[in-house]
Amino acid sequence: MRIGAAQACLAQLLDYTKSRELFGKPLAATQAIQIRLAEMARKITTAQLLSYQLGRLKDQGKMQPPQVSLAKWNNCRMALDVARDCRDMLGGSGISAEYVPIRHALNLESVITYEGTETIHQLTVGRELTGINAF
Repeated sequence: MRIGAAQACLAQLLDYTKSRELFGKPLAATQAIQIRLAEMARKITTAQLLSYQLGRLKDQGKMQPPQVSLAKWNNCRMALDVARDCRDMLGGSGISAEYVPIRHALNLESVITYEGTETIHQLTVGRELTGINAF
């Protein structure tokens, strides 16, 4: 569910921040950069764990449509957020076709629409929580 796109963006950003130097030190040597990288890794790992759990529920015949909506909503949004953050951290290079974050970000914008808009997934989860259909 788009986790691979986020992983590809983070991998390329890691290479960039380790090799790009500012004031004689790699960008990755700064606290601000490491915190942002760690935050992206946390988001990706959370999405992976959600996907693994959904797979377990499917194997057990216990998966429900609202759980699928929750995973699609979470994982697509996470991947887009990571792609945008990576593009931002690449600076001017972030909009270059040489780097994958811009390509993944543009693709993920369309994925959020064709896999069901976020609003539909939010309403599906909301209906499950409240028992009231707001469609």
